[in-house]
Amino acid sequence: MLRLTEVKLPLDHPEESIRSAILKKLDIPPALLSGYQIHKRSYDARKRSEIALIYTLDIEVKNEAAILKRLRADKHVSLTPDMAYRFVARAPETLPSRPVVIGAGPCGLLAALVLAQMGFKPILLERGKAVRERTKDTWGLWRKGELNPESNVQFGEGGAGTFSDGKLYSQIKDPQHHGRKVLEEFVKAGAPEEILYVSKPHIGTFKLVSMVEHMRQSITNLGGEIRFQSRVVDIDIIDGQVCGVVLASGERMAADHVVLALGHSARDTFKMLHERGVYIEPKPFSVGFRIEHPQSLIDECRFGDYAGNPILGAADYKLVYHAANGRSAYSFCMCPGGTVVAATSEPGRVVTNGMSQYSRNERNANAAIVVGIEAKDFGGSVDGNPLAGMDFQRVWESRAFEAGGGGYLAPAQKVGDFLAGRPSTGPGTVIPSYTPGVHWTDLSTCLPDYVIATIREALPQFDKQIKGFAMHDAVLTGVETRTSAPIRISRGENCQSLNTRGLYPAGEGAGYAGGILSAAVDGIKVAEALALSMLAQV
Repeated sequence: MLRLTEVKLPLDHPEESIRSAILKKLDIPPALLSGYQIHKRSYDARKRSEIALIYTLDIEVKNEAAILKRLRADKHVSLTPDMAYRFVARAPETLPSRPVVIGAGPCGLLAALVLAQMGFKPILLERGKAVRERTKDTWGLWRKGELNPESNVQFGEGGAGTFSDGKLYSQIKDPQHHGRKVLEEFVKAGAPEEILYVSKPHIGTFKLVSMVEHMRQSITNLGGEIRFQSRVVDIDIIDGQVCGVVLASGERMAADHVVLALGHSARDTFKMLHERGVYIEPKPFSVGFRIEHPQSLIDECRFGDYAGNPILGAADYKLVYHAANGRSAYSFCMCPGGTVVAATSEPGRVVTNGMSQYSRNERNANAAIVVGIEAKDFGGSVDGNPLAGMDFQRVWESRAFEAGGGGYLAPAQKVGDFLAGRPSTGPGTVIPSYTPGVHWTDLSTCLPDYVIATIREALPQFDKQIKGFAMHDAVLTGVETRTSAPIRISRGENCQSLNTRGLYPAGEGAGYAGGILSAAVDGIKVAEALALSMLAQV
């Protein structure tokens, strides 16, 4: 097949326009065009009055070689790359041992699924509950202020991504097209087929719940085993080789190949690994607040008269500003038509995150406005305390709990008051979506002074790009601290820990991913490395 890129058509074009554009671009008669499929569809909204759709198309034609030769100088015409996934290994009939995967987020699920598809019958251990039970516990925090430290937004089947916007795009390099494998597995599990071609695919929480259940069933149908409420509290390491894991129940499981797909909030597990001598280094992350605006404001600023168009959907944004103090503020995890959610996993702390359903039809848009934090800010070092970033996060999460007045209420402030340096006493036209509720206050005590100063400088600058961004009644809710793991469990080219053979750090918790898609891709990458290692030992 031929791949044709940068096919630009009006937003409201009829379907036959695609076919006409192909014939014109390739300069061929209709009889030579056998068919086409959309590989990618994005939009160009730089001119709000002339928003256009941009297509990448895979085209089946007769006389393909001659057409390609004739158009060889056209950079927009090429052969369609082979994106089919091929397994790197097949398990022997008799397995000397079974690999263990710790964590059932997107990284762990994809690692376990691919290992199961290759015949290695993995054992997947998840400290939290199955996704529907976990959902009930999560709603318990949101509606009643009741936290279950082992079953919440961070812990449980599906990982933190289950309660998010369900974004499925990433800027990672992916030469093996593992991302395509991830999306195809998601479609098999019930995701809408459009995620295979839209430029910024997303799913939303309700669809993710049923998808996770389907993927679990696929793993078990292939001989894998999934055990919930099975928290790993220790790892047996002998002469630099992992040889087993210990569960909170006291059970010891023999294992010489273990995937660490922990997620970014498994702080007790990070501590245990450090105590066992596994090589860990501190890693930069970011902290800040969630900001909420009317979604209609964002739609109007981005799309003008096309606001509300069903193809465009709810508008998003991506902003960055370099402040005079040398730090940068930027938007993170933008959730169009979504809500701000309670995302703590530890008692006495407040953490926020953003979530959207597939429809993205809630009245507010929200995003994190965060500032980068370096190891020097929290005193982290490989030789000293590589876990110091965790302590830094906890300090400000506890401050937020205190500022919220307890009961997991979040501290909140209107943007106008935040910029003026005065506390807020109540809402304006923008009603905060965070549950179990907010306490109006002064957010300047909830993060370091340099973070507050950077955000205060950035908001008026963001207003120049999106008119109304610094509107007085926009709502800031604190605090966002779990943008990524504060550590990296370093690994070598074979994806194993630098100093512990058989241990495969993976995904967000190990510092190798940031989001659902990149975490799932890393899970596949690690599963392949593990499978090849197991075969080499047979």
